[in-house]
Amino acid sequence: MKILVLGSGGREHALVWRLAQGGHEVIAAPGNPGMEREARCVPVALTDHQGITDLARAERVDLVVVGPEAPLVAGLADDLRANNLVVFGPGAAGAQLEGSKAFCKQFFARHGIPTARFFTVTTVAEADAAIDQLAATSAGVVVKADGLAAGKGVVVAENVAEAKAAAREMLEAKRFGAAGATVVIEERIIGREVSVFAITDGNTLEVLPATEDHKTIFDGDTGPNTGGMGTVSPAWTSADVVDRITKEILQPTLRGLRADGIDYRGVLFAGVMVDAGGAPYLLEYNVRFGDPETQPLMARMMGDFGKVLAGCARGHLPHGVLAWDPRVAVCVVVAAAGYPGTVRTGDPITNIPDERDGVVVFHAGTAKKDGHLVSAGGRVLGVTALGVSVQQARERAYAVVDEIDLAGKQVRRDIGARR
Repeated sequence: MKILVLGSGGREHALVWRLAQGGHEVIAAPGNPGMEREARCVPVALTDHQGITDLARAERVDLVVVGPEAPLVAGLADDLRANNLVVFGPGAAGAQLEGSKAFCKQFFARHGIPTARFFTVTTVAEADAAIDQLAATSAGVVVKADGLAAGKGVVVAENVAEAKAAAREMLEAKRFGAAGATVVIEERIIGREVSVFAITDGNTLEVLPATEDHKTIFDGDTGPNTGGMGTVSPAWTSADVVDRITKEILQPTLRGLRADGIDYRGVLFAGVMVDAGGAPYLLEYNVRFGDPETQPLMARMMGDFGKVLAGCARGHLPHGVLAWDPRVAVCVVVAAAGYPGTVRTGDPITNIPDERDGVVVFHAGTAKKDGHLVSAGGRVLGVTALGVSVQQARERAYAVVDEIDLAGKQVRRDIGARR
């Protein structure tokens, strides 16, 4: 098949890599320098819906895969389908599961999906009252901007004062602009977090192996949240835990979408907290593959991924096509100086080794300047390694990380060390 992958990050590079491994012809738009090894990159902006439509039609692609969340929330999949293109990714109605945390939480409540108690607020006074109420009866408070905030719109507050300050930053200081005009205040669930992905054609779903993300910038799960500094697949979860997540969260979600009249064809990415008793609570949904969760998933995946994505997009998910390498995959993110705050870009990147010994380097925030590779975003590279154990995968990944030269690079040294 000829497949158009939309996006320019590490997630999209991993998707492109896996599809190319399966023998498909891949076009990436706009792509990044790393993808040039496996795909033809075309510089079309993701906000240019007509330009993307024209590209897909001119190339007579068999499938369009939308990588990031913002174009999905903006209705890109709807526009492409209106032009009779086959698209993997939900329309704008389904994308609200990620585009609005308030919508998402109300969806959970309406369809009986286990989640933390919450309040939706639009003023500082409402936020203060909600925080006081939850703090009095729970283990803590989490403050979330309603809209898209690149993975940085969530504050797990250490105390009431910090929670109120976070809400004030969003509502009064407009830290996230319109994305923070509405804020969700919810109780903190104590447990261990896991990321679970399901591919769906709108009627059935296939659950992929769970992954474990490392969200904060510093070792020991300290510092501000990021889009993700590393991942491990498979995660720590038992088959029983994944079964509960499937039955109590994923399947009710699919039923709820159908009940609400939403034809959802794409990924359901569930961020789940599992408490000490093994009960899962849904923290949030994303409507696309995760970044950097996709990188280890693609490293472990076997089978014709393009066939599965195309089947989903056409409403007929083919089961039993995918298989999984039994080895462990670890992805370590190399981030730029300043991330997740004011990011320094334009620094030269050198000594990236070729794919070797089960290790592949996926590009994210990279660009070419005068023919040389430079940093162009907060998360720059995702070094992904396979190993017969977590320890071996870690050793292989960090050996490559340490070879790469990038001034001011930031790397967590404890990815996979929780095992």
